[in-house]
Amino acid sequence: MKTNNHLAQLAVRALLYEVSLPDKPGLVSPTGNPGHSDMDIFTFIDSALSLQPYFEQLVELGENFQGTDLTALFAKARKLGLAAEKAMLQATNGVNTHKGAIFSLGIAVVATAYTQNKALPEIVSTIKKMLRNLTAEDFGAMRAGEKMTAGERQFQEYGLPGIRGEAEAGFPTVMNVALPFLVQSKGQSDLNRRLMDTLMKIISVLPDSNLIKRAGNVQILDWIRAQTSCYFRSSDKQSFLLQLNQTMKERNLSLGGSADILILTIFFSFLEDII
Repeated sequence: MKTNNHLAQLAVRALLYEVSLPDKPGLVSPTGNPGHSDMDIFTFIDSALSLQPYFEQLVELGENFQGTDLTALFAKARKLGLAAEKAMLQATNGVNTHKGAIFSLGIAVVATAYTQNKALPEIVSTIKKMLRNLTAEDFGAMRAGEKMTAGERQFQEYGLPGIRGEAEAGFPTVMNVALPFLVQSKGQSDLNRRLMDTLMKIISVLPDSNLIKRAGNVQILDWIRAQTSCYFRSSDKQSFLLQLNQTMKERNLSLGGSADILILTIFFSFLEDII
């Protein structure tokens, strides 16, 4: 049985692995911060470390939760997440580095703890039970005239449920796309290349809400998917990434949603000894 501290450490490691991956398009890395002039890798390191107590609280919550209504477990976890956001903002001087990961990775951690680290299918089943009717309830609570979040606007304008829908469905992009892709690459290249290829695979299928927000339109998804297709066909992936990064910087585009899915993929890959 993994200890509270161990599971929490895996979550923090996942955050640090993601930000340590160089040359990610439109994302902060050791080689730059295209699309994110207000933050750098050190901001992300400070943020990740500030979240260790949050993940420890989630493990304790999951292990000790009593009852059959797992939506109540999620409600308790969500309250912890709000406090974690405040700790993150304090650590980063007000910069939002990991709000998305606090939500999605937090769900993964508490579900893993609740199942006592059982196999992925049981963890996924727990997540689905925790988040039952999440999108209907969250989006149904929107009221005319109220200021909407980017996710709420995209649901209203394009019918995209965003990370709420991804989570409620048990993170299918992670389970059905990213993790199998990462498994297939085992032994074929170094970890940097495996994770970058996995990120680009995620980008090729995910309707990244952060990208849509920055672009101001949903058509940007066609463009970024064309870029991922070019990446996988390229004979010089490194040069291609450098050029794509420059384009993302010039257009002020970011792929924060895809980064959060990569973080989840890394976390589950630790659990499954994939990396």
